[in-house]
Amino acid sequence: MIQKLLIANRGEIACRIIRTAREMGITTVAVYSDADAKALHVRSADEAVHIGPSPAAESYLVGEKIIAAAKQTRAQAIHPGYGFLSENADFAQAVKDAGLIWVGAPPSSIRAMGLKDAAKKLMREAGVPVTPGYDGDDQSAERLRQEADAIGYPVLIKAVAGGGGKGMRKVDAEGDFLSALESCRREAKASFGNDDVILEKWITSPRHIEVQVFGDSHGNHVHLFERDCSLQRRHQKVIEEAPAPGMDEATREEICSAAVRAAKAVDYEGAGTIEFIADASEGLRADRIFFMEMNTRLQVEHPVTEEITGVDLVEWQLRVAAGEPIPKKQDELSIAGWAIEARLYAEDPSKGFLPSTGPLHHLDLGHEGRIETGVEEGDEISPHYDPMVAKLVAWGETRDDAIDQLIEMTDGVEIWSVRTNAAFLGNALGEDDFADAQLDTGFIEAKGDALLADPEPNDAIRAAAADIALLAAGVTEQPMAGFRLNRPLRLTVALGQGGEFTTVDPAEAAPFEPLPGFADDARVVVFADGQAHEFDLAARGGGALAASDGAILAPMPGKVIAVDVADGASVTAGQRLMVLEAMKMEHALTAPFDGTVTQLVATEGAQVQVEAVLCVVEPASED
Repeated sequence: MIQKLLIANRGEIACRIIRTAREMGITTVAVYSDADAKALHVRSADEAVHIGPSPAAESYLVGEKIIAAAKQTRAQAIHPGYGFLSENADFAQAVKDAGLIWVGAPPSSIRAMGLKDAAKKLMREAGVPVTPGYDGDDQSAERLRQEADAIGYPVLIKAVAGGGGKGMRKVDAEGDFLSALESCRREAKASFGNDDVILEKWITSPRHIEVQVFGDSHGNHVHLFERDCSLQRRHQKVIEEAPAPGMDEATREEICSAAVRAAKAVDYEGAGTIEFIADASEGLRADRIFFMEMNTRLQVEHPVTEEITGVDLVEWQLRVAAGEPIPKKQDELSIAGWAIEARLYAEDPSKGFLPSTGPLHHLDLGHEGRIETGVEEGDEISPHYDPMVAKLVAWGETRDDAIDQLIEMTDGVEIWSVRTNAAFLGNALGEDDFADAQLDTGFIEAKGDALLADPEPNDAIRAAAADIALLAAGVTEQPMAGFRLNRPLRLTVALGQGGEFTTVDPAEAAPFEPLPGFADDARVVVFADGQAHEFDLAARGGGALAASDGAILAPMPGKVIAVDVADGASVTAGQRLMVLEAMKMEHALTAPFDGTVTQLVATEGAQVQVEAVLCVVEPASED
């Protein structure tokens, strides 16, 4: 058995691995960048090694530094978690060449499944059904357009080296194909260093079904049943569950058997996931489920599989990496109950889900369900990495039980000062269509603004805020009536938002439930239904941004990768002005109204800070 393990990752997955390793009596070594010097995974590990500056490209993605840290601490094995170097075959090989144990798939398996075009050909040979499309060698734009026309729109462009929703574009019409191809290739080149693509027929009622597989060095392969990951936003998974709703036993047997054949085809070892796309227009049917790709690592959503099978997948990874056989045979694995996971992110749904970075002055995720997190109160959400705060996981005897529990968990989230998607998650889980399992990958897009929480606090929240402010000031009850022409003397609180103040008397408000929150000399914060409502208690001066309504501001730190207009250009409302790349995503900045571009400051390739003025749009005259 492994005695000492280095974890080549950060955040919640590093903490997750540390927990299992400690239960197995394994000493752990964390690695960290400048930004993570005080991170929870560093504090939790037995040892920690600094590996470089904050950008991942200079720390967590530098394999040589990680291997050196393992040798320095005399670690026997390296667990890559997910993301970063977890599916990098060259790194996996370098770990093995250094005489260390690689807790992951064999480099040959990673290579075989790493490129989507080669993987699809391999799966066809193994008898695994694949999605209709094009995966040929001719990558010219004209050939790809011709193939897309032949497949029929809509089509999906996918980077062959892509993953996590990066390098994917849906194209609805021929006229949009070339611009979508250019954008997809640019993102793929920046993210993966490879801009080759494949084309797939877009499934009109798609459900994302994936199967957890496991292999060992003794030739054993099993599956741990399926997960449904259909609730996605911009191809990023948001809510995942196991088992998949509407899956009958015959279809489950077909898809899980196909997943095991896929794993055997590449002599797979360790934890992996075979991802399928299902045409669910007539429910889940075995003849309408197609292979998409294989993730040769542990998945973010692995806890739901653990919850329904009672298996610790990280423990299995460590045992198999040490040469042991898979702990259970296929007929010893079964499904018990239902589990659902929601990904809690530091992001602002009301502003297009822009990441929200900064300190976690207040953090309370409750004590119900299973919570996987890499932060504690006082930590910070860094702009350098994925802004996940936690994974909230609920298990129930039935799907309805799990849904109800998870809604309670999202409603009870208390986080400030960053914004989160907790209320958005609760609204999605509470949709009737979700309860009825009327799902596909377009669910979130179709519901649109209906899933967004109302940012305006209601009277009950205002009354609760005033009550919290009075309690914080030491007032535990309203004073007795005074000599004021028979009018009782009352204590009121002036609550401000956006510079506008409203006087609130909690004693005169309609009956309201006490809500959690806190107050200091400057503000009061109330938590309700997963949201944090902040009110000013006194006007705060200085430092306010004084840009006009037509100022186009950088919503977050990033790099300007395209400027579409020139100084003095006439623009129309909604027209794209420029593209900002931030947090590994592209954000289009558009004109707020018809007008003329003035004060164009932004230049292509420039790095900008949050709220930097990039240009100004002067509104067109009414004439």
